[in-house]
Amino acid sequence: MATRKAFKDYFDAEAAAELGDQVAAVWPAFEVAAFRRRATHGLARLEFKGRVHQFAEALAAGLPENVPKALAILTESLPPPLPDCEAPADGWLQWPLSAFIASYGVPYFEPSMRAMIALTQRFSSEFAVRPFVAHRSEATLARLASLTGHESPHVRRWCSEGIRPRLPWGQKLEALVADPTPIWPILEALDDDPERYVLRSVANTLGDVAKDNLGPALAWARACAERGGERRAWVVKHGLRVPIKDGHPEALALIGYRAPEALSVRLAITPPRVAIGGAIDLEATLESQASASQPVLVDFVVHYVRQRGTAAKTFKWTTDEIPPGATLTLRKRHAVKPTTVRALYPGTHRVALQVNGQVLAESAFELTRATD
Repeated sequence: MATRKAFKDYFDAEAAAELGDQVAAVWPAFEVAAFRRRATHGLARLEFKGRVHQFAEALAAGLPENVPKALAILTESLPPPLPDCEAPADGWLQWPLSAFIASYGVPYFEPSMRAMIALTQRFSSEFAVRPFVAHRSEATLARLASLTGHESPHVRRWCSEGIRPRLPWGQKLEALVADPTPIWPILEALDDDPERYVLRSVANTLGDVAKDNLGPALAWARACAERGGERRAWVVKHGLRVPIKDGHPEALALIGYRAPEALSVRLAITPPRVAIGGAIDLEATLESQASASQPVLVDFVVHYVRQRGTAAKTFKWTTDEIPPGATLTLRKRHAVKPTTVRALYPGTHRVALQVNGQVLAESAFELTRATD
């Protein structure tokens, strides 16, 4: 069976040849052979970001020193825009163009903006724009705000994705971590976008803000929810998924889950003793004495024994609605196996049942070594 190559290995000699030919097709003076040598020199020792940067530097070495002219050549060389929003990563070969803009384009605002608007319709310019947000903040944020009504969903998404304070793989935007206020007008302009692709970016930007500024994130989410509509409700729920999972009362209230009323809860675990690699069966009983139906969001939290202390991990269970005077019984099997991110240690493991963010019942099981 063929082995799938690592993503970093997409930037190899073949990619260098393809990208070189792309540029030479519109600017014949571009020396493809020299570009390939520079782009692939010592490639095996480089990780992904190092390869992208080396490709970008190889482009710079072969293009005119006049950066606006170089940007115009790169823009003209771009393939046709992506036909839809289904596979934005298909344009991965253009990533070095993004790195070129980030490295050389900041002093040349207008040519760089034109290049990024074109590039983001083939491959996202979310990484290219971050130095502009950091060093030319006012002009960049104003331009992004003006583009939130662009006909291309790729451009609209770029307006949000480019200002994520903690974009994975991207430069951290310290000023927006400290004060997210400039983010809100852009998100508000996009929070009812017809493309889920754009809404997901809005939600992810909200989630980034919530990591450092939960109060402002909740305030914006509350205003978003009040503006109404299914799309905005989705943005709030997806954007606040971490505080929702953590049981934050206000975040839960924004998606319709308030503190449980007159609810009796029990949690049973069998077997009480299990070896690493086995499984436990959870049974939760929720009995309502409330006078009205109430929606419930049920999670369970396993307090894993560590070498020192414990570490809690929340698992989703279910959502439901309990009529007045009714009883809801839930059953779930949970594997107790090591994973690549979590080693397991023997000892007493507490399990908490969390309903609408509140721990209402607890139980425990003893985890033993497989040979015990």
